[in-house]
Amino acid sequence: MPMPIHAPNVKGKRLIITALMVALAASVAGCASTSKFTTGSISSSDNRPLETMSATELHSATARLGESYARNPNDKPIATNFAAALQMDGDADQSLAVMRKLAIAYPKDRDVLAAYGKALAANGQFEPALDAVRRAQTPEYPDWRLVSAEAAILDQMGQRDEARQDYRKALELKPNEPSILSNLGMSYVLEGDLRTAETYMRSAAQQPNADSRVRQNLALVVGLQGRFDEAEKIASQELSPEQAQANIAYLRQMLAQQNAWTQLKDQDKGKAKVATN
Repeated sequence: MPMPIHAPNVKGKRLIITALMVALAASVAGCASTSKFTTGSISSSDNRPLETMSATELHSATARLGESYARNPNDKPIATNFAAALQMDGDADQSLAVMRKLAIAYPKDRDVLAAYGKALAANGQFEPALDAVRRAQTPEYPDWRLVSAEAAILDQMGQRDEARQDYRKALELKPNEPSILSNLGMSYVLEGDLRTAETYMRSAAQQPNADSRVRQNLALVVGLQGRFDEAEKIASQELSPEQAQANIAYLRQMLAQQNAWTQLKDQDKGKAKVATN
């Protein structure tokens, strides 16, 4: 996942850009909640979320998933988790190819359409992504995950008001859901309103079902405000001490550069045109 700024830690770079591009995965991955693979684990014996792995571990996990996918490419949980791993491993094009093939095999499956929408959005194809997510939705029985996913895509398109209306609609359907609160917080990060973002992030992280991505996003927002020791403490709850230190060191370096916040937003826009996690 190339960026114009050199970083001391590839994983730190990936985590930060993942968060800055909005936690869309938190919205969409949950749509296929019946699958044991959709939480980001690699196998029943390895329940570690993909986002907590080092770059080397993630690459190995992606290779293992690829082997399983090659044996059964139409298996929904394997294909969707392989696509998610490819995204995090920096291969957005192949991730989209995997989901496009699965969408052809399951043209009316709302879980598959939602994950396909995520892959399209990650490649900057926002209009097709919206179409896929909206086709997956059932108006008479709206799914809060799909509403939140639609909001996250609108956010990446710069349609903040519409996105936040959808986030709040999703919260009406699923009150206090941490992934929605976290995505809403990231909406304010993308706008540069870090104090409001932190309010939503803290609320999300305090929920009993908050996952690793939510707490890592809180660490990011705290770090962006210069409270690095506090951010490292939060990050250390999810990552190894070495990984947490490397992430915060990278964040310090990035923010120390001239026009750091502008660079963050420029990277966000540039990434939307190419590929995201």
